[in-house]
Amino acid sequence: MSVDVRWLGHASTVLDVDGVRLVTDPLLRRHAGLLRRRGQAPRVQDWAGARAALVSHLHHDHAELPSLRLLGGVPVLAAPSSAHWLAEHGVHGVPLAEGRWWDVPGDEGVQVRTVHAVHGHRPMPHRPNAASGFVVRAPSLALWFAGDTEPYPAMAELPALAGGAVDVALVPVGGWGPRLSGGHMDPVQAARVCALVGARHAVPVHWGTLHPPVSRRLPPGWMDRAGRAFAAAAHRLAPGCEVHVLEPGQAVTIG
Repeated sequence: MSVDVRWLGHASTVLDVDGVRLVTDPLLRRHAGLLRRRGQAPRVQDWAGARAALVSHLHHDHAELPSLRLLGGVPVLAAPSSAHWLAEHGVHGVPLAEGRWWDVPGDEGVQVRTVHAVHGHRPMPHRPNAASGFVVRAPSLALWFAGDTEPYPAMAELPALAGGAVDVALVPVGGWGPRLSGGHMDPVQAARVCALVGARHAVPVHWGTLHPPVSRRLPPGWMDRAGRAFAAAAHRLAPGCEVHVLEPGQAVTIG
């Protein structure tokens, strides 16, 4: 089992699984709409060559059209309503209904499917509001990208949906402000979820990257807390899960 996980910041990761490169919720430019990115934009060499992108939902901090177009026409997997909207806006959207596996082009045997997510807060009037997570299944491992979601009991069924143990979980642990709205997980909730699904490894995402323009008025140091808090909570609540807290641009090989 081996997968390289590179965190680009927020919910954007690059996954090199058995020779197949995938990217999740890609934000590849300096900023994301009104939200400001701490640090520089991701390096092109860190995300170039992706065979597909996984988009959990169409909030602007997860589905930024200019970033998706930078990928050069690769398939962008999403819930059906989201995929159709993306296709109408010049992106190669591929609709995935829950329960359907999509074979990544090539002979590596890597497959992707959507799984349930609960993220109904702050609905957008101008974009579909479907939300999903993803399971990536390869001959050597299974990986879960939670997307934006709050905990829900059926998460316990994820190993069965993945066809085996969840080897790696990419779990959101924060946001782009010190207070979370509904449809998200804080560090303790994320740790409990890792225990629920039996994740062997976890990488916290959705923290420490984006902030609103008024961030000078927010409590100092808030952007740096969630990753460490998740690691501490997982040590208590999911002792069988090894946590890898990354800096934006940093990668880890798990295996």
